[in-house]
Amino acid sequence: MMYANTLPDPEYQSEFYEGVALKRGLAWIVDTIFTALITALIVPFTAFTALFFLPLLYLTVNFAYRWMTISGKSATFGMRLAAIEFRRADGRPFDSGTAALHTLGYALSMAFVLPQVLSVIMMVFGPRGQGLSDTVLGTVAINRSARF
Repeated sequence: MMYANTLPDPEYQSEFYEGVALKRGLAWIVDTIFTALITALIVPFTAFTALFFLPLLYLTVNFAYRWMTISGKSATFGMRLAAIEFRRADGRPFDSGTAALHTLGYALSMAFVLPQVLSVIMMVFGPRGQGLSDTVLGTVAINRSARF
């Protein structure tokens, strides 16, 4: 892999990846609840017409939330609570473009069952805990307390 020497090695620097899969799952729950609450708060401001396109509104809010929070501090609010963050293949935090691509990959994998299941399996059993979009982009989620 081209980034094997840039990112922490899971065998020799395991503290970067310990418990990350579980933390990502907990962060996902927090972020899902948070985006559902934001969506619910928006609905009354549309005179409740948003109820007719609620799934589309939720997807839009979720995409915007993930993109903005990940591009700002390389982690969603749920990830910050779980003390994890994303890193690019070169070891740097996400920029806006990487955050957009990662969020798009996440949205596409969540739209279909097989990529979603494959992504979770990859996170749980992979040495770096990378999901499908992480693997494609060469990114990882690491413990925030562990530093390069």
